[in-house]
Amino acid sequence: MATTTPFPGGANRSMACTCRRGAVLLLLSAAAATHADPSATPTAELRLQNHLFEPSEIHIPAHTKVRLLIHNLDSTLEEFESWDLNRKKIIFGNHSATVFVGPLAPGTYRFFGEFNSKTALGRLVVQ
Repeated sequence: MATTTPFPGGANRSMACTCRRGAVLLLLSAAAATHADPSATPTAELRLQNHLFEPSEIHIPAHTKVRLLIHNLDSTLEEFESWDLNRKKIIFGNHSATVFVGPLAPGTYRFFGEFNSKTALGRLVVQ
């Protein structure tokens, strides 16, 4: 049997517990939606080898969030950087990293390797 100790506003203890449980469930479902399955997000792969991005041009759909999976096949670290995309990510040698971009308007967005900026160059073409 539920207790009927009054709370401010006239609610009883049972109702207060039910409201708290509902609030916790709401927060958990919002957190789950925020951390949705990354496999549901389209992925574009990029390799960094011999201080060059391969491919040097990637095409992705407009108005869609995309996961860039960057594989650094060199033994030295590199920093993926894009002023156009407002992104920076250190990628250790022989490791991979993920950078999410978008949704983006159609256009061309440049990126480069901070430590090899004369050779590690690329473009993200959004169509």
